[in-house]
Amino acid sequence: MNDILYENISVDNLTFDEFNEKNIRVSVLRLDKIHPFISGNKWFKLRFYLDEARNQNKKSIVTFGGAWSNHILATAAACRIEKFSSTGIIRGEAPATLSLTLEKAKELDMQLVFVSRDEYKQKNIPEEFQKKEYFFIPEGGYGELGVKGASTILDHFDKEDFSHICCAVGTGTMMGGLINASSEKNFITGISVLKNNFGIDSNVKLLVKPGKENYGIIHDYHFGGYAKYKPELISFMNSYYSRSNIPSDFVYTGKLFFAIADLIQKNYFPSGSRILIIHSGGLQGNDSLEKGTLIF
Repeated sequence: MNDILYENISVDNLTFDEFNEKNIRVSVLRLDKIHPFISGNKWFKLRFYLDEARNQNKKSIVTFGGAWSNHILATAAACRIEKFSSTGIIRGEAPATLSLTLEKAKELDMQLVFVSRDEYKQKNIPEEFQKKEYFFIPEGGYGELGVKGASTILDHFDKEDFSHICCAVGTGTMMGGLINASSEKNFITGISVLKNNFGIDSNVKLLVKPGKENYGIIHDYHFGGYAKYKPELISFMNSYYSRSNIPSDFVYTGKLFFAIADLIQKNYFPSGSRILIIHSGGLQGNDSLEKGTLIF
């Protein structure tokens, strides 16, 4: 199993004419390059949970996710690297055929436990895991330790060089970390990938330090809901890749890149803005698409 390669992180500049015409500079923080399975923000959200598990002398990690969860796969891979056993409590009944994500997690020695959607919604823990040796990580790494880890993302670029830092929002954990570690010069813009998920605003607020108000969440670019898409999004992702050589996924980063490009054209960002887009990885989610849908 490969180690986490921080040295692979880069800031890639996008020299698109439509951005230059608006006098806006756009760059992408390539967190997707640190690991094939623990790519993007996943490692940052997991790292301090794993440290705490080790401090408590725990040997086994348990967490939650769906059939195509980036978090599940990242946790399985991180536990392999850090010498923990791992269990994923998976939303829904066991399918006849596992998703490619769950197949890979299983190959990485993660035990998969399927529960009904109602049980999952309540986050009921199966009785066999209600023992002291297990350490639980919330879905998506949401919580204080996840935010603490996400805040270290800002250690990998000069935050003073950007007026706006933009990210996709699922649980809000990464966004909370970015806000907490941001300076007064930064405005953090989150693009929600879930439909009508206005509760995320409250979730993020719970994670943010008192007095931090330099952020906002936009709910207009979900393309129908979580893990849903339209031909317009796929076309954009392919065009974006052909122009920048930066791959994206249709669940998170494709929607994020689309949103920022659209908002620039709509003059949402003032002239002279210096925008950094956080590439949070998750490219494995594209495996659920029909082969040939994407050009990368």
